[in-house]
Amino acid sequence: MSLRRPLLTGSVAVALLLAGVGIYRVMSYAVAPRTHEIGIRLALGASSQRVLREVVARAARLTVAAAVVGLVLAVAAGRFVATVLFGVRPSDPVTLSGAAVVLAIVPLAACDLPARRASRVDPVIGLAEE
Repeated sequence: MSLRRPLLTGSVAVALLLAGVGIYRVMSYAVAPRTHEIGIRLALGASSQRVLREVVARAARLTVAAAVVGLVLAVAAGRFVATVLFGVRPSDPVTLSGAAVVLAIVPLAACDLPARRASRVDPVIGLAEE
């Protein structure tokens, strides 16, 4: 028992790190082609905070949709994995909501840097790109 807990914790940490890096790359890739559009918005007077909110809101909508689908699938798969869950019911609301919160923090944290980079686009450079 003494080796299982650190091994499981390490595996979960590596999985969250890989998920965060992957989501960061996807968000960076999704924001990059919009540099021209963001430059135009900033040139027309949009604040950098508004651009930041729009990019984060897009990531938040995707995160909420993924969390809902994940929770539905977790409850549906609960019967099949009930034999390997020790001390936890397959549909334990505290465990499911805790996992959903942790898994929602990762994509929102991963989209922070691309959103901040998008909000700092120089309108002249954004308008010059084609």
